[in-house]
Amino acid sequence: MRSVPKLIRRYISILLLTCVLLIILNFVLLAILAVNQAPNAYPWKTSEEVAAALQLIGDGEYALPESIALELKNSNVWAIYIDNETKQVIWKTDNLPKTIPMSYTISDIASLTRGYIDGYPTFTGKAANGLVVLGYPKDSFWKHMWPSWDYYTIANLPKTLLTVFAFNTALIFLIYIVANSKLLKSIKPIVNGIQSLPTGEPVYVKEKGLLSELAININKTSEILQSQNNQLRRKESARANWIAGVSHDIRTPLSMVMGYASQLKEDTHLTDEQRQKAKVIVKQSERMKNLINDLNLASKLEYNMQPINAKSENMVAIVRQVIVDFINMDIDDTHPIEWETDDFLTICPVKADKALIKRAVSNLIQNCINHNEKGCKIYVSVAVDKDKCTVTVADDGVGVTDEQIEKLNNTPHYMVCDENTTEQRHGLGLLIVKQILAVHGGTTVIELSPYCGFSVKLTLPIQES
Repeated sequence: MRSVPKLIRRYISILLLTCVLLIILNFVLLAILAVNQAPNAYPWKTSEEVAAALQLIGDGEYALPESIALELKNSNVWAIYIDNETKQVIWKTDNLPKTIPMSYTISDIASLTRGYIDGYPTFTGKAANGLVVLGYPKDSFWKHMWPSWDYYTIANLPKTLLTVFAFNTALIFLIYIVANSKLLKSIKPIVNGIQSLPTGEPVYVKEKGLLSELAININKTSEILQSQNNQLRRKESARANWIAGVSHDIRTPLSMVMGYASQLKEDTHLTDEQRQKAKVIVKQSERMKNLINDLNLASKLEYNMQPINAKSENMVAIVRQVIVDFINMDIDDTHPIEWETDDFLTICPVKADKALIKRAVSNLIQNCINHNEKGCKIYVSVAVDKDKCTVTVADDGVGVTDEQIEKLNNTPHYMVCDENTTEQRHGLGLLIVKQILAVHGGTTVIELSPYCGFSVKLTLPIQES
């Protein structure tokens, strides 16, 4: 059940990533806001500039350069100049509101320096003999009247920010878990149900919670699969029983046909042509008998009805015995067999059914003989590579094309139908070889022979000592 933890980790990762992105976004917006507010320091600078530019032009007369005066007027800013000794306003701009006092005490000056005059935010600049005060529109600036902070508050500010951040993160995470706990609880049985569907076992998921509709569909899917599997098993069982029944019913009349045909073949009272026809009947009957046996064995292997008597066997000895049997049958020496196994390899232990393995190797050698009627040399070898034992049967005969090799390796059957009605090839020999190797946990590879013919490699795991 690695899917649910993975899903939870994904949700948590998305949550944390969202928090981090939100924090970064907030910092970026704060930075943008700070940059935009940075120019708000200009009232103090402007006050200093006005104080420095204010000039005495006559007996108690002051004036500003035209450019500065125009700037103040355009910004709707008024200005006054308070004398140090008299605390009286000795100069003012033309747009000074009537509500602005013309005389000030020390406490008034202290108040306007950090705050307002009649609601107007004021900013001061030090002149030679007094104080220049600029008054901005009431809705232009907000001034903090008591700019003092506890020392320890400022000193512990980083720690406080980290604590607040950790608390907020934990709170968000807790809210997320609580909000999604029901969803996560509903996901687990859904995932278990989906993972169990391919096994073929019946699946039932409780149809409740946020994902009840999905649970209903999973249960319906399981019911459909179970129904299909039952139907398939019944069909397979019927097919296997039918093949076994037909094979059994054909054997008796086929044995009679072969018996009478053999007698006719040896009957000297018949003409040579008649005995030749009887000989053909015997040969074709034997092929039919072999076909029935192959079909029955293939059906049993396909439906796991063939008992496997696996024991510890020596693959080298099994293959040698098969070769000897074929050599003894090859009276005309048209299909000589060459043993290419290294001399030092005498034992190759495998756990196998000896009769089935012999059948597989025999099928391969017989296949070389059947497809090379004019004769060929057959090469058989046993090799060991790490924990694998490989039996190779190859020939230098007519061979096959790459397209045929592809079909032989990938098609589920090897039915060959052509116009040669006297030599139809069913291809069950190779199918049986593959099935035998499969039930032993081995593999079958069909390829071109290094001798320009046909080659098949059988690979089985070596039995551990």
